[in-house]
Amino acid sequence: MTGEDVRGLAGLLPEVIEGAHRGNPDFRVGGRVLATLWVEEERLVLRLTPEARDAFCDAEPDLFQPLDGAWGRRGWTNLDLDPCEEETLRAALLAAWRVTAPADLLLRYEGLTGG
Repeated sequence: MTGEDVRGLAGLLPEVIEGAHRGNPDFRVGGRVLATLWVEEERLVLRLTPEARDAFCDAEPDLFQPLDGAWGRRGWTNLDLDPCEEETLRAALLAAWRVTAPADLLLRYEGLTGG
């Protein structure tokens, strides 16, 4: 997957807008960052719950790694884009959207949230 793939898929999620974080493109919902794209490194940093982080890292340890330190303990996770397949990227972005989106937005899109 590429940065353009990330942009396209993130843009499909409800109310996600692209911004910038420390000079890198990011994706926000409700004013909060759900993912940051590190174009030069071909990786995406995702905001996940610690449980979702563990599930993704256990399922695909070659693709997903928690960030070091407190950020990683909170759930922030690296995703290596180069070998990543679309289904995996979609699932990771959706998981990040679910944990970041405001509660009222989640209620409007229960089908996306598994509710």
